[in-house]
Amino acid sequence: MQRLIKPLVQKNESKILFVVLDGIGGLPLNGKTELESANTPNLDALAKESACGLHIPIAYGVTPGSGPGHLGLFGYDPVEFQIGRGVLEALGLGLEVKRSDVTVRCNYATIKGGIITDRRAGRIPTAESINLTEKLQKELYKIDDAELIFTAGIEHRFVVLLRFPDPLEPDAAMVTDTDPQNEGSPPLPPLPLSGNAERLAITVEKLISKAEVILRDEEKANYILMRGFSKMPHFTTFEEAFGLRAVAIALYPMYRGLARLVAMDTPSLSGTVEDEIRFLKQKYDEYDFFFFHVKKIDSYGEDGNFEGKVAEIEEFDRLLPEILRLRPDVLIITGDHSTPSIMKSHSWHPVPVLLKSPYVFGGLSSAFSERQCTKGELGIFPTVNLMSLALANSLRLKKFGA
Repeated sequence: MQRLIKPLVQKNESKILFVVLDGIGGLPLNGKTELESANTPNLDALAKESACGLHIPIAYGVTPGSGPGHLGLFGYDPVEFQIGRGVLEALGLGLEVKRSDVTVRCNYATIKGGIITDRRAGRIPTAESINLTEKLQKELYKIDDAELIFTAGIEHRFVVLLRFPDPLEPDAAMVTDTDPQNEGSPPLPPLPLSGNAERLAITVEKLISKAEVILRDEEKANYILMRGFSKMPHFTTFEEAFGLRAVAIALYPMYRGLARLVAMDTPSLSGTVEDEIRFLKQKYDEYDFFFFHVKKIDSYGEDGNFEGKVAEIEEFDRLLPEILRLRPDVLIITGDHSTPSIMKSHSWHPVPVLLKSPYVFGGLSSAFSERQCTKGELGIFPTVNLMSLALANSLRLKKFGA
């Protein structure tokens, strides 16, 4: 797709606003999905005048992680451009990642009798996570020949960067996750998937064992789970690919990391969605493309909290008029994947999307929901095509061929 689009790109003064409501898609509970249950007059009114549809992040039946889901939204084929979660978290937290580094995304967790009882340690407060991470850093700064750099994220999340003294082979980070992705199971061992990864697996096993001793007196965060072992890849920049000066407006580090991977500007932000909107207004004259990320909808879906997810959708709908006052030339509202509350996880289901511009039919969907979006003019399409639709509707693509 990028090879097709790049020669067609032309610049103008249009603005593209890309709102990602993380995990927005759902499944019915008592006959209605979270979107259908929510009171969303502003999203529904917008859907009526927009092009609506559903997009498929990877392929039919394939459940996407957050990294592949967002890369597809940014116009990068997630099968071709594969990236581990660790490097995304590290970049999002502002760490410099070198060729000799392996990054890992970690959770504080609760373990009793060798069994995981809470993968997220009750979503401990960020301040507590910072203190624990500083404690680990003080006592665990080197194992064998690897320097360890610990950095706290939000709530239960943190990153470990392992810096080896020499550049690593491409497959040196191929170690299996220790997080089994469910409670009631023991942690998994870090296993090497290649000969070059044996060195890392041995170091990680020692790291986990030492961390368990350091954290053993903690009531909730008495263990660490690790996933997304990864090295730094190379990507074509977003501006090179699409001719857009872009900024990421995201509160959570991993999503800033995704944006930084493709060389969007990634200011460090904190606060609420209202704070994100204020920042959007402040920077609106400085960029062509705005990636605006809303996280908590996905968090409630993963927790199985149907009512909480509905409430977060309604809160965004209440704030939507503030965004609409900017009158972007192209406004897209969608998600990176579906997170049905009844599944407590990401799923393979197509993701609802609306695209507002002067160049759509509209009038086919009466609300912004999974079922109503099936009636829209966009149909069901691969996520990676959404960027070309954004460019076309902002009149940033020239004609193909004679």
